Amino acid sequence: MSRRDDEIREEIHAHLALAIADRMARGATRAEAERAARAEFGNVTHVAEVTREVGRGVWLERLGQDLRYGWRALRRTPAFTTVAVATLALAIGANSAVFTVVNSVLLAPLPFRDPGRLYAASYLPTGLPFELPPGLDDRLYLEYRAHVSRFEQVAGYQRQALTLSGAGDATRLAGALASSTFFDVLGVQPALGRAFTAAEDQPGNERVVILSDGLWRTRFNGDRGILGATITLDGVPRTVVGVMPRGFTFPAASQVWTPLAVRLDAGNSFIFPVVGRLRAGATPEQAKSELAAIARAMPQDPRAAGFHPTAAIIPLKDTLTSHVRTSLLVLAGAVAFVLLIACANVANLLLIRAATRRHEMAVRVALGASRGRIARQLLTESVLIALIGGALGILVAFAGVRALLAMAPAGRIPRIGEVQMNGWVLLFTLAVSVITGILFGVVPARSGARREPHEALGQGMRLVGGPHHRLRSIFVTGEIALALILLTGAGLMIKSFLIMRSLDIGYDASRVVTMAVDLPSIAYPDAARIQAFHTTMLERLSRIPGASAVGAVSFRPMGDVGIMGDFQVEGPSPLPHGYNVDKPTVSPGYFGALGIRILAGRDFTAADRAGAPGVVVVSETVAKQIWPNASAVGRRISMQEHPGPNDWLTVIGVVNDVVQDAALSRHSTLYLPYLQTTSPFFLNHMTFVVRPAPGASVATAMRAALRDVDPAVPAQALQTMDQSMMETIAEPVFQMRLLATFAFLALLLAALGTYGVLAYDVSGRTREIGLRMALGATPGIVLRMVLGRTAVLALLGAALGVAGSLTLTSVLTMSLFEVKPTDPITLVAVTVVLMLAALVAGYLPAQRAAGVRALTTLLLHE
Repeated sequence: MSRRDDEIREEIHAHLALAIADRMARGATRAEAERAARAEFGNVTHVAEVTREVGRGVWLERLGQDLRYGWRALRRTPAFTTVAVATLALAIGANSAVFTVVNSVLLAPLPFRDPGRLYAASYLPTGLPFELPPGLDDRLYLEYRAHVSRFEQVAGYQRQALTLSGAGDATRLAGALASSTFFDVLGVQPALGRAFTAAEDQPGNERVVILSDGLWRTRFNGDRGILGATITLDGVPRTVVGVMPRGFTFPAASQVWTPLAVRLDAGNSFIFPVVGRLRAGATPEQAKSELAAIARAMPQDPRAAGFHPTAAIIPLKDTLTSHVRTSLLVLAGAVAFVLLIACANVANLLLIRAATRRHEMAVRVALGASRGRIARQLLTESVLIALIGGALGILVAFAGVRALLAMAPAGRIPRIGEVQMNGWVLLFTLAVSVITGILFGVVPARSGARREPHEALGQGMRLVGGPHHRLRSIFVTGEIALALILLTGAGLMIKSFLIMRSLDIGYDASRVVTMAVDLPSIAYPDAARIQAFHTTMLERLSRIPGASAVGAVSFRPMGDVGIMGDFQVEGPSPLPHGYNVDKPTVSPGYFGALGIRILAGRDFTAADRAGAPGVVVVSETVAKQIWPNASAVGRRISMQEHPGPNDWLTVIGVVNDVVQDAALSRHSTLYLPYLQTTSPFFLNHMTFVVRPAPGASVATAMRAALRDVDPAVPAQALQTMDQSMMETIAEPVFQMRLLATFAFLALLLAALGTYGVLAYDVSGRTREIGLRMALGATPGIVLRMVLGRTAVLALLGAALGVAGSLTLTSVLTMSLFEVKPTDPITLVAVTVVLMLAALVAGYLPAQRAAGVRALTTLLLHE
């Protein structure tokens, strides 16, 4: 029972006791008195209910009165209301937009059945020079699938790209290899047809395919007769057995799924992701121990000697979002700072407004209103302002979400297709609005309710100094500090971006146009046919009008994939321990087309083909590390672990190092001629590079040349190398743009807050300034006095902001390139910018103060 119910019960008993005592005093017996009192009082339970309802009604009535009075008060001051509501609408809307993305990507459960029980299994070596995503190798996967008990089922899958031909123009599709248990584990079944069978997991039986709903509708017009039809993927005819429900594209925006038929190779192992559905009652720790035990019981692979693998059971959602979690949380923190600055701004406005309403509040107190009633009224007005701002913030959030999605780098933010405003976003906006209203309203409400009536009525409208003055200064100082933290983060990201853009990448990317192709193994089953295709393409590209240089490379610089490995050196020059190099396959003319300088020796030629002596070109770092005191040209290396007489390659040239990977680091590189490469794996993906003459356009002609050579092979990544580089650094650029936007908004709000406080102070001190002028103060002295106060506030805020920046900007470490979070140049630069913005904001009030006329001011205040 609640305290209020206890009070009502005690009050009813007290009334009955008084009535009984009164009747007994008049001569009635106790029984008669009790009976008469109860008959007069009526049903006790009904009276209690009525009393409760009356209490609630009074509370609701008072709330309604406060809201109506607050609305009328806001309508009487349209300028104040517009500024406050607009400020909050921007800040709350920005927070709602970012929360929409964070909620959809990080917080919302995966769109699968009981997603909390889905975990990724991983057993990989630690301490590798490169990072591997969680997964199991093929042998362990088969063993684990056969003996696992902590999971109901496990499924393997692997991303792939496939060329769809024979259904309109050939196109490259994102897809996945998936085991027969894949859809059962996720708890999602095809909307049409069926999933894969266990038999289709076996090599030789995997020529079936499942389509996404989007692909089915766009390429096949939503024809339900697609089931049983044959489509061609990478030149392989496959029978369509199912169509997935709308919205299902796991993993990574897949449009087609083919069976994962594991083929064990004695010389190689393949690692792919494995997901399992945890049994009821089992724990991730138990599953981890079981995985480690199964792995240890398997025969050891001699090639894994020296590695120390670690078992891990990871929530599936974490494997999808871990790489963007920090970035999104940083953005959420940044936009929360903007909201705090907006709160401080509006709190200052309310303090100023409260000063102009002191007479009104004093009259209300004199007429009997309690301090609590006054504070509640002021706090209700604050929450009302925040709710109006939140309602408009929803409109800002709609535009903000669209802007965020438009700015987001393609393929870098997982689950981006699921981003949408929903009930959780509306609830978040409501909660933020109410909390914000209380946050910025509580101090002005308490301050406005504490003033004595006689003091307020005696002072009239003038307020110089006092607690309001100190509170406004504190709020401005806090705004400046928060703005400096955001400016520092944005400054660090901007400096990092400028360093990236000015980086010497080792080649000339200007005007270079690239076009990638993937050749299907059915049409191009061996190296000879692939080499013939590439030779024909190079010859056709070289005939394009305006093409000044043409080449090809298997894995272009700054691409998403590459091949790394070790090699053998002839003679007494051993490789450093763990030394690995990039191994792209290139054509003659590639170095010239991309502007890579040949420092020694020569380029490949058409004579470097099968049957000719094996040759290789090395990068400058390889030459210096392996043969530091001698020329590398003429030396011999081998790609084989135990080379025979015909496995040696002669170094014919040395070229400068280039930035080869997405981390913008320079790798040691061995370049192999495509005409001497015998493995189709190193040849079937190739990027053609064309350097056009100044003013020439070659992209359309490159696509036409490919269509002439083989219309079933689609062009991919037809773009300039500059565009490729921007794609490589797209994620830090995205973060930079958002941080810069929030920092600019914070700077603007801080400047407006500084201006508002100083403008009001000058207005309140007009008489004081007039007296100073009358006693001999010059306009210059008054100007310096006001700007000096501005500088003091800015310096205090900057000092707090620098301390906060040194603490908080460390979260940007992983997003920065060759810049430290404590970079002194950035700290000094943003501090200067903020100081200048504060002084500009204070200059207009200072100029107004300097223009005060002493005699006029004194006469007006008489």
